[in-house]
Amino acid sequence: MKQEWRKQEKVFYLPKNVPEVVTLPKQQFIMIKGAGDPNQEDFSQRVGVLYSLAYPLKMRFKKRCQEQPELAKQFEFDDYTVYPLEGVWSSSNPADPHNKDFFTYTIMIRQPEMITEADFAEALAATQIKKPHPLLEEVTFGEITEGLCVQMLHVGRFDDEPASFAKMQAFADEAGLIRQGWHHREIYLSDPRKTAPEKSRTVLRFEVATK
Repeated sequence: MKQEWRKQEKVFYLPKNVPEVVTLPKQQFIMIKGAGDPNQEDFSQRVGVLYSLAYPLKMRFKKRCQEQPELAKQFEFDDYTVYPLEGVWSSSNPADPHNKDFFTYTIMIRQPEMITEADFAEALAATQIKKPHPLLEEVTFGEITEGLCVQMLHVGRFDDEPASFAKMQAFADEAGLIRQGWHHREIYLSDPRKTAPEKSRTVLRFEVATK
């Protein structure tokens, strides 16, 4: 059986285009930090490095289950769909938070529970030999617990996200929720190479707490 996030985790990845409250469990990711305008080559290089690990991790797990059928029974899955790219965004200049030159970010790809830190270390070592890249040294494996959040689906250009965030903030205020920090998460559901910017689909999310 294949684990597919689009089917089995809709509440986290396929919200409606209106704000809602969601509680996120602890999740694990491969991650890399960066800074600056995401339209520049450095950001693309960091995305590429993450995917150069995400697919080998998936294929190594699938092969292991084929060689050891008891593992598939243990995990209830013998394969999985690679999760979408995500990013946690902030700014080094709060006075000008929309200036992309000051963006700071951690981009990441979630890993299912079956993947361990040892699996990551093995895939990293193999990739460093097969597809060496200096940025591989900056990729880490770790857990994040977001907890209580407000999220919604944003359809449109990235530059138009402030309008969606305004709706989310108004929803949080009305629900008596307090935003925790000014960082936010984005989950990219569309392939920018195949999707017009005005049709791009992005999950927006920020952490909140009750008053």
